[in-house]
Amino acid sequence: MFTASRRPLATLAAAGVLLPACVAASAPAEAAPPPASRAGKAVSGEARTAVAAPDVRALVARMTVRQKVGQLFVQQVYGSSAAAADRRNLPLYGVATPAQVVAKYHLGGIVYFGWAGQLSTPARTAALSNGLQRAALTSGARVPLQIATDQEQGPVRRLGPPATELPGAMALGAGRGTADARSAAAITGSDLRAVGIDTNYAPVADVNVNPANPVIGVRAFGGSTALVASMVAAQVAGFEKDANVSTAVKHFPGHGDTSVDSHTGLPVISHGLATWNRVDAPPFRSAVAAGTDLVMTGHLVVPALDPSGEPATLSRPIVTDTLRGRLGFRGVVVSDSLAMAGVRSRHSDGEVAVRAVLAGVDQLLMPPKMDEAYSAVLGAVASGRISRARLDASVTRILTLKRARGLFARPYVDVARVARVVGTRAHAARAEAIANRGVTLLRRDPRATPFAPRGRRVAVVGFGADVTAGLATELTRRGARTTRLVTGATPTAAQQRAAVAAARRADRVVVTTMNASRPAGAAQRRLVAALRATGRPVAVVAVREPYDLAALPATRTYLATYGWGAVSGRAAARVLSGAIRPQGRLPVSLPAAGGGTLAPYGSGLR
Repeated sequence: MFTASRRPLATLAAAGVLLPACVAASAPAEAAPPPASRAGKAVSGEARTAVAAPDVRALVARMTVRQKVGQLFVQQVYGSSAAAADRRNLPLYGVATPAQVVAKYHLGGIVYFGWAGQLSTPARTAALSNGLQRAALTSGARVPLQIATDQEQGPVRRLGPPATELPGAMALGAGRGTADARSAAAITGSDLRAVGIDTNYAPVADVNVNPANPVIGVRAFGGSTALVASMVAAQVAGFEKDANVSTAVKHFPGHGDTSVDSHTGLPVISHGLATWNRVDAPPFRSAVAAGTDLVMTGHLVVPALDPSGEPATLSRPIVTDTLRGRLGFRGVVVSDSLAMAGVRSRHSDGEVAVRAVLAGVDQLLMPPKMDEAYSAVLGAVASGRISRARLDASVTRILTLKRARGLFARPYVDVARVARVVGTRAHAARAEAIANRGVTLLRRDPRATPFAPRGRRVAVVGFGADVTAGLATELTRRGARTTRLVTGATPTAAQQRAAVAAARRADRVVVTTMNASRPAGAAQRRLVAALRATGRPVAVVAVREPYDLAALPATRTYLATYGWGAVSGRAAARVLSGAIRPQGRLPVSLPAAGGGTLAPYGSGLR
């Protein structure tokens, strides 16, 4: 058994280790806890298991090395109950229940996913959170967990109904309202905190300047550095100040200018240092100034910052010299998932974990081989490759964050209260108003849009079950007789024939597209052409990236919603029917198919 290091914080500071401002050696031992209304009420009977917010220095000193190393890991588990066995955990961790996984590795955090069984209903999620916290607080160092997810809204939405559905980042960018961005974050954060999720891997601080970007796109607020920086700061405030939920802005040092997805490959950002300083850095600077608790690293190579070829997650020049040194970030650095291909191309999974810590990363997210990664970090500490001071610095930052967010004082949530907090009518109404302001009208056939729905036969076809349902429901509510046909991203010949038949029976046609401008969108382009050939007025609604217009040059009515949720479909229907005036403005520029600009940044008919 390794013994705990007892180096005081003053020694770490003297050694040049960057500590969070709230735990500098001269700081008081304890920060004031957040308001009770934000941290959540303790569950009856479980409050006795909570521990008082500790002196971080004393807690770090009495922890074993195994417990400290465990705090560096944030892992996903399978199962909807902490104490129930799920056989999917066995090959990964050698134990069956989520609680046993937490205890075995002294985990610092858990990340939730719907596919892993954690997000079926808000009440069950809240109960799971309490069970996992109980496991952490009754084993090892008795340190509460961080519980995280990435509820970006838009296309990345983990917590589903009845949680409030809001437009995603690019729709907020189109609406241009920082107040809306903050409100959206506060609402999302309220839902998350109610079910025991205290950390959100959002917002995205990448500037989407590459239309071919396969992984960011509408997850970014736009292609303007100033716009992204202002929206990121607003969302940090909404999550952290209004909802007491930590933000992890991502993906440092900037994933916006690439055509490679780091889930499946290793992107290289080839622009120079001056461009990085002008385009990519400002949103992260803005987030640091706004007080973001965490920054997430991206698995991407930036030769201007580090010519070694290592991805940012494994790069000391990027994580320590640039993020901490140049940008002055003193909070927790978390890696993107270590299961992604972008970080695994050059090293073993154990070596990836060690190199990430040496680079300056504090939290290791989802290593695919937990035993290998955990043992590798323990071995690196034992050999001195990772110094005790380096380990203690990360653990200090992690525990300080947990203390500041009230996890020691109030680790549990009130399950009985969840239904009164998650997905309220007031929040739903606010979401509808925010969605209205983001819809962008770029082309309009005055003979067809807006139209009075009452008595009209309207065919709604195309990509997305939720967005087409939202469109059809809202038009029906306004008096239209609607026919709805979901044809997906690659409509078959039979689906196209059915859509054309529906269009011929209709007075108006609304067709939704999802990245029809990409090579894989050829079938969608054929569908739109076939619908136009019926002679009926056709409105195209782009429900992901707005770049589809370049591939549909004959389109006379074109809207962008930047998302395929039902809330975005209802907002588009309100614009098409004239119930509201379009207010959105393009947050990116649309390139023309043959070169040049089809629609500049800021375009939008009013």
